This record gives sequence, structure tokens and C-alpha cells, in this order.
Amino acid sequence: MDFVLISSIGAVFMAIIAMFIRMKAAKKPASAKKIILPPIFMSTGALMFTVPYFRVTPMEILEASTVGLLFSILLIKTSSFEIRESEIFLKRSKAFAFILIGLLVIRIIGKIVLSSTIDYGQLSGMFWILAFSMIVPWRIAMYLNYRKLHQELNGTGNPKTT
Repeated sequence: MDFVLISSIGAVFMAIIAMFIRMKAAKKPASAKKIILPPIFMSTGALMFTVPYFRVTPMEILEASTVGLLFSILLIKTSSFEIRESEIFLKRSKAFAFILIGLLVIRIIGKIVLSSTIDYGQLSGMFWILAFSMIVPWRIAMYLNYRKLHQELNGTGNPKTT
């Protein structure tokens, strides 16, 4: 079976799992640990670049990082927190599921188009860079928003008055 097809099917299942995790996470209080750990765990994927098959050129790094940063804006805009029952919860966003599906469709189309001109190993590396470049700014923004609410909740912050 073709690598592009297999990885695309895997991406669909991962997106479905991510949506369920997101819905489940909204029912439990958020914590700094839950926000910070996913990019740290994902960072171990950088070990793939020790294998020459997955190495990418500087231009491919720049392209993948730029696309990832642009995609992160959508995730940042649809992720916010609220205080309920004296705890901080991730707000449910109806747009998040649609954005996740949209990003998945764009990713699959990109993979199909690029797989004809870029080796599969390099393409895998580029998509890892894209994903990492997307999740890191998103999680940093989430952490900063979480920390601000946490300070307000504990009375240590300096909330602005309008």
C-alpha cells in the first residue's frame, strides 16, 4: 500500500482522537502541566532527523515552519479558558472541530501534491516540522492565557479595569 495513503488514513484517525480528547478535556479543569507536556512529548519526534532519510533542506524547514505558524493562529483564536466553580476550564469551541478538519484536509491535499516532487522521508520531516511549529505557539498562547486566569483566580494578578 502507498505510504501517502497509509499516513493520510493515520492522520484522519489522529484528528478524530484529538477531537474526542479535546471534548473530554473541556469537562475537566485545565492545568499548566496538561498544557505544557504535549509539545515536550512531541519534541522526541525530532529524533527522526538523525536518520538521513528524513532530513530536510533549510528552505523546507522555513516553508514548513511558516505554514505551521500560520496554522497555529487558527488554533490560538479558537482556544480560550473560563473560570467555572473556582477552577479554570478550556472553553468548548464549535469552530475548533471544523478548523481541525479543515487543517487535516489541507494537510492531506498538500501531502498528495507534494509527494510527487518530494521524497516521502523528507515530506514526513516537513510535516513533523509543520505540526511542531503549529503546536508550540498554540500551547505557549494557551499557557499565557491560563496563567493570567490563574493569577486572577488566586488574587495575585493585576486584572485590568475598563
